[in-house]
Amino acid sequence: MVDDILRTPGAVRDAERWTAHNYHPLPVVISSADGAWLTDVDGRRYLDFLAGYSALNFGHRHPQLIAAAHAQLDRLTLTSRAFIHDQFADFCRELAELCGKDLVLPMNTGAEAVETGIKVARKWGYQVKGVAAGQANIVVAEGNFHGRTTTIVSFSTDEDARADFGPYTPGFTVVPYGDLDALAAAIDENTVAVLLEPIQGEQGVVVPPEGYLPGVRRVCTERDVLFIADEIQSGLGRTGATFACDHEGVVPDMYLLGKALGGGIVPVSAVAANADVLGVLKPGQHGSTFGGNPLACAVAIEVVRLLATGEFQRRSAELGERLRAGLEGLVGKGLVEVRVRGLWAGLDIDPALMSGREACERLMERGVLVKDTHGSTIRLAPPLVVTEEEIDLAVAQLAAVLAG
Repeated sequence: MVDDILRTPGAVRDAERWTAHNYHPLPVVISSADGAWLTDVDGRRYLDFLAGYSALNFGHRHPQLIAAAHAQLDRLTLTSRAFIHDQFADFCRELAELCGKDLVLPMNTGAEAVETGIKVARKWGYQVKGVAAGQANIVVAEGNFHGRTTTIVSFSTDEDARADFGPYTPGFTVVPYGDLDALAAAIDENTVAVLLEPIQGEQGVVVPPEGYLPGVRRVCTERDVLFIADEIQSGLGRTGATFACDHEGVVPDMYLLGKALGGGIVPVSAVAANADVLGVLKPGQHGSTFGGNPLACAVAIEVVRLLATGEFQRRSAELGERLRAGLEGLVGKGLVEVRVRGLWAGLDIDPALMSGREACERLMERGVLVKDTHGSTIRLAPPLVVTEEEIDLAVAQLAAVLAG
């Protein structure tokens, strides 16, 4: 922390005093928000170019989503899956239709969706493919980020996420991201799935080579292996399409969804797949007390309906081109490389200039909030309700920071 930029040192220090230090937040204390803007406890406004790691694709307090939450809060919030509530079927049906799949399994967090996908793939492998008991393996990619449970960090290549959390869960083979030959070579008779992010967000919005995802789809089909797409960050309009896989016309066997599905109001995640895959689960084999609860479903129904119009996907695609143009103009002026897909960008800053953390702190001083990832890389992910003027403002502030 840099004390000379702390506007609310008491609140920041209190937060650090009473919580485990598993995060290193920027020293700003937010008290309210609307659309693409945040306001701190001292009344200063900030342009939000992180959007809760894409959990706030529709901006802060979207009126349609807030109205759905308020209406549901007055009626019913939780039943557990021991009973059926009146929002459940509509949510599952409308999300399944958006995904083009038969079935949906609702959960709460992204990590839970990933764990669910792993369990389903293994069970499918044993019951449908005929893999010998206890031998199932899943191929994953270097640089992945699928969550931080003990199973998921077992196949992470990020030592911050992985180190000292062993013993590690077996059953995973790690290959270089974007290398189709390595992926194909890693598949054997016991492989049940390939689990990939169509764009690696935590790694710095890394877009795979053209043709890679169609190649993965082809190999999985030929080798009788499930293709699981982790679209928890990349999905639901972020990249200028409903799913990042859509850019190359690829349909995975299983979508893992989360973040934006809860509208920035409640945690909601889901697995979507056809009946020949999700149908392997039987009562008692998987579940969650809060998964698919009435409040979550009521909000998520409205999220799906917002996406069904195509408006937000179009906004992301069109405004993403404006963002790309602005950022590419800064290459050679402090930026080494930019990667943009829709309203999602990874920026590599010249490490001789500053670290990613330093860039975020300086942008915060100028009223723009973003987040660094590894080294001198930062990510931009504004809400899809952002305007052209707000994009231009953020790019201008970044240019000023890079210019010193």
